[in-house]
Amino acid sequence: MAPFIGREVEMERLTALLSKRSASLIVVRGRRRIGKSRLLAEFGKEMKSFFFSGMPPVPKMNAQLQREEFANQMQRTGLPGVKPDDWGNLFWALSKHTEKGKMLVVLDEISWMGGKDPTFLGKLKTAWDMHFSKNSQLVIALCGSISSWIEENILSSTGFVGRITLDLVLEELPLPVCNAFWHPKEKRIAAFEKFKLLSITGGVPRYLEEIAPELSAEKNIQNLCFTRGGLLVREFDEIFSDLFSRRSGSYKEIVTILADGSKELPEICKELKKSRGGLRNKYLEDLVKAGFVQRDFAWHLENGKEGKLSRYRLSDNYLRFYLKCISRNLSKIEKGDFSNSLSTHLPGWESIMDLQFENLVVHNRKTIWRLLGIVSDEVVMDGPFFQKLTKRQSGCQVDYMIQTRFQNLYLCEVKFSKHRIDKKVIDEMEEKRMRLKMPRQFSIRPVLIHVNGVEDSVVDERYFDKVIDFSQLLDGFSPGNSS
Repeated sequence: MAPFIGREVEMERLTALLSKRSASLIVVRGRRRIGKSRLLAEFGKEMKSFFFSGMPPVPKMNAQLQREEFANQMQRTGLPGVKPDDWGNLFWALSKHTEKGKMLVVLDEISWMGGKDPTFLGKLKTAWDMHFSKNSQLVIALCGSISSWIEENILSSTGFVGRITLDLVLEELPLPVCNAFWHPKEKRIAAFEKFKLLSITGGVPRYLEEIAPELSAEKNIQNLCFTRGGLLVREFDEIFSDLFSRRSGSYKEIVTILADGSKELPEICKELKKSRGGLRNKYLEDLVKAGFVQRDFAWHLENGKEGKLSRYRLSDNYLRFYLKCISRNLSKIEKGDFSNSLSTHLPGWESIMDLQFENLVVHNRKTIWRLLGIVSDEVVMDGPFFQKLTKRQSGCQVDYMIQTRFQNLYLCEVKFSKHRIDKKVIDEMEEKRMRLKMPRQFSIRPVLIHVNGVEDSVVDERYFDKVIDFSQLLDGFSPGNSS
């Protein structure tokens, strides 16, 4: 098993539960492959633990098959067999073996486990109230990748009001932690080399575990993305079939549209050739809750309040890379005709990687704040910023912008290039500044974020208030701190 890396903050929050004087019913959720089960396994190392997992929603799956599998898993963990005809009986039998001492019970992929039985959650709630909660040292974790189901059926359910101690949402790993996946070679591998891979994997632990540090970025990309059977060749279809089952086609259509850039809801509906309706909104909201899509709102600069205008952005780097590069070459990949040299010579490769890199920056925005000397209390609004073309204003889009309560606007230009950035970037930023409609009392702070350096002429102009070498974000984490 790969070493456990990072998640110190999440582990601290879990460990704090053991100091309570009452039992804990918690929710752990997040994107597929984000490390939910692994985190709980590490947490459970110091106590008796029981792990149970629901079965994927394949055709003909039903509530009885889920109960039978749960009973089988109980037997495999050393618990006596129970007739799998009722969830209440199964939970009661489990509670008899969790009555004393520090214990962890994990119900993984809970939406699969209980989604087919309308009595599942009610009987779980009853078992918690009558049996499980009596052991003050017990932690029960309800775990899953379908955040929308968990929100609708558990977090927003009157039956669980006041019972959930912790709702832990796992995000992508920050860049300093990602760097540890190149250990022990991380100090002699160039940041640009790492960012080629991170622009595809993001901070998803399961993908990062597949990186072979002794191989070049191109060879790793070839093995993962362009070789038959590679993890990231198969992953896309598995994500959508596992999470969205029979509706997976509708969700795939939406992310395919967003792969080319962020879009407003009317634009999405127009490309889908479907009217704006509640179901379409729900699909988008499900993708947001699943961690694949981000809804970015424009905001009013004069008061820092969120506006009505919003765009949906494909925030998951892997999904975009799959749609832009892998899916279009699947036939070649399946035939074994995709050579190593082809992967980085795909049409539009540089513009694709630019967009991927922008996503990495936004995912690590709090580190950007720190490098700019901004504390969180000062931030009024931040995110990719867009200004719509009207009769009174020009259209404008900023890669990433921060508005502070001191009436400063930090306009961040993000550049991912194998070459040093030249003076053209100043003209590009100046054009955006001129287009931006802003209150007179505001100050503009141009910021350049790069990877491979800038030419002296850029520095000599003293145009940018801050030039950030994004490779700095890879520093600051020692794998020796991980378990």
